[in-house]
Amino acid sequence: MKCDLEKHNRRVIRLPGYDYSNAGAYFVTICTWDKECWFGKIIDGEMVLNKAGIMVENVWNDLLNHYSHMQLDQSTIMPNHFHGIIMLHDDVTPAPAASPKRHGLPEIIRGFKTFAARRINEMRHTQGTKLWQRNYYEHIVRNENELHDIRKYIQENPLKWELDRHYPGA
Repeated sequence: MKCDLEKHNRRVIRLPGYDYSNAGAYFVTICTWDKECWFGKIIDGEMVLNKAGIMVENVWNDLLNHYSHMQLDQSTIMPNHFHGIIMLHDDVTPAPAASPKRHGLPEIIRGFKTFAARRINEMRHTQGTKLWQRNYYEHIVRNENELHDIRKYIQENPLKWELDRHYPGA
């Protein structure tokens, strides 16, 4: 059943007509529900992960076992959001648990959010509790200079936490 965008007050944020299974680099930012700080704390400009943050990191790294046509690049887990770069490739080499189907970015992000939420909710005994906001930000990386700038932004994000728009109280 199709979602009625007017009724559910949702807007389409993807590039119209673009095939998100195309080879290329994609920068994503995924925020927690109500910007709750679930994943740890920034101490002296460094992110210190708690158990939930470590689970998110493990789920992110485990994506390689499920999607054979991708590579993970720079990423960082912040107290209430996640930044990462996913590279999709045309050549497909079988991953141990991968399905033969080529998944696009939306399916990969949906899997990441689902796996992470399920594991964290099991740990906290809060099955069904929302962990992530409904959508996510994505940007199609268009060239090497842009990729370099995004990598630098991701690396430096913990150092600029108090200036971040996701900072609690911002």
